[in-house]
Amino acid sequence: MEKWFNVGKIVNTHGVKGEVKVVSTTDFPEERYQKGNTLYLFRNGQEPLGLVIKSHRNHKSFDLLTFEGYENINEVEKFKEGILKVQEDQLQELDEGEYYLHEIVGCKVVTTSGEELGTVKEILSPGANDVWVVKGERGKEYLIPYIEDIVKTVDIEDQLITIEPMEGLLS
Repeated sequence: MEKWFNVGKIVNTHGVKGEVKVVSTTDFPEERYQKGNTLYLFRNGQEPLGLVIKSHRNHKSFDLLTFEGYENINEVEKFKEGILKVQEDQLQELDEGEYYLHEIVGCKVVTTSGEELGTVKEILSPGANDVWVVKGERGKEYLIPYIEDIVKTVDIEDQLITIEPMEGLLS
């Protein structure tokens, strides 16, 4: 069974030469959108369509892509709302202390004193560092900044994250 990972969503076309606007969900746009790479387009229950990247550029907060063999707006119009994905074997090795978002979401979070906080539900990227949204019992949410002073260990195998909360973080 193949595993797929989202890298972005095609939200619109751009111009008339087959360029599409992508809202990226990848931390590695430079690598993902390199000329010659293949991304797979998923649309409403259709078979995934392999698309080879012809060009990539940034425009405002979007990534603009063109694909080989798709030269005009009429050919890419049908791609709108499609999700671009890569297969698991296209994921690159990360450095120590780096993780894919899908590895963090779902992990259980405990404090160094053994208190169980809950599970990471989503990851926000507001600026300098990511913030992990941890949903605890009775729906309480904790916002945990991903910084060395707070996040002490991340064990992907056991899906367990240990944090050292600073004063006021959990109140």
